[in-house]
Amino acid sequence: MTDQALKIVVASSGLGHVSRGIEAWADDLATALAERGFPVILCKGGGIAERPFERVVPCWQRESAKTKRLLRWLPRRLIWRFGLAGAYGIEQLTFAWRLIWLLRHEQAEILHVQDSLVARIVQRARSIGIVPTKTILANGTEEPLWVLRRIEYLQHLAPWHLEQARLAGVWKPKWTAIPNFIDTNWITPARSDALRAELNIPLNGLVVLCAAAIRRKHKRIDYLISEFARLREAAPDLPAYLVIAGGWEKDTDELIVEGTRLLGDRVRFLVRFPRSRMPDLYRAADLFVLSSLFEMQGIVLIEAAAAELACITHDHPIFEWVMGPGGVRINLEASGVLAGRLEELLRRPSERQRLGALARQHCLANFSRDAVVDQILAYYGVVTGRAPLTLPSPPRGEGNAGLPSSPREEGKEIHEARACV
Repeated sequence: MTDQALKIVVASSGLGHVSRGIEAWADDLATALAERGFPVILCKGGGIAERPFERVVPCWQRESAKTKRLLRWLPRRLIWRFGLAGAYGIEQLTFAWRLIWLLRHEQAEILHVQDSLVARIVQRARSIGIVPTKTILANGTEEPLWVLRRIEYLQHLAPWHLEQARLAGVWKPKWTAIPNFIDTNWITPARSDALRAELNIPLNGLVVLCAAAIRRKHKRIDYLISEFARLREAAPDLPAYLVIAGGWEKDTDELIVEGTRLLGDRVRFLVRFPRSRMPDLYRAADLFVLSSLFEMQGIVLIEAAAAELACITHDHPIFEWVMGPGGVRINLEASGVLAGRLEELLRRPSERQRLGALARQHCLANFSRDAVVDQILAYYGVVTGRAPLTLPSPPRGEGNAGLPSSPREEGKEIHEARACV
């Protein structure tokens, strides 16, 4: 366990203006640390400082007009050279620049982030003596192994990811696997008829909920819509409603048009639904579906489990680990499979109830706030040298055999760090 004097900064460039899993993670972690009495600072790239431990770190936000103008005018070669990777890269770069000076002023010992570019820039700043801060990257954005191997302190969000790194020959003694967590006292099983009424869904309706960015790529919302349309054709007697809540993406408006055309009054799109109202949204649902084929972990899954919802996911080891006995894993790459399983579960309330109870039990045991924060604090002790190293033993063999490489990786340094510092 770490000492109470340990000064920690948790940061997210999107917090305050973007609603995604990694922003929720930053807010939840900083809140949990503050409640335990640690001198934590939560740095956010937008909004206002609402609590004493929050700091707004101004940056060029990804959706701002000046960011878009800069991307139009910057040569592609220069964008690649500094690793900007689009609007999100510009946001991280400008955020990291100001964050470095805050870390230097505060003499923070730990920076914990899920923004990969921010982590690499601050890590570089420490290597050349500008800040004393050690950076932990919680890999929630699917960074490739050739990027991750540059990270000194890495938190994988599931044991599967750590094992994949081992198999690829990419492993460091101070890497670990610690999941995301939720406050299981914030999301609890109940029924939210008021929200159903607000959404104009009848009390006897059967609500299938998906909480994910409303986009085709990765989240596969178009697949979910088409499978729900199949369900409606196969079982017109079922009073089934589809609710999709998530952040706005470039193709969100197109998906809303497509979904409304196919499903009419049986679909509700909740764009940028307030996170503070998510417990009621889960309580308004009868079943949860995540249509992506892969996630780093998926906070929404453990939130749904905490609400005692049966969850349908793709058949992947990460989803099996997250949901345990409360999950239903099927092949979501096949047409018609999801529609069939939706009908089966919607017609069997006792089975939904059984699976939901198992899901919450599994969530309480593995992903509750206290259990996971204890693991994080132990890792902070390892990173700062205040605790003995008790992380997994090294994999068999050495070297980086099997390491996936980028075609642009040869000779590439972290130029963005040098640009900032």
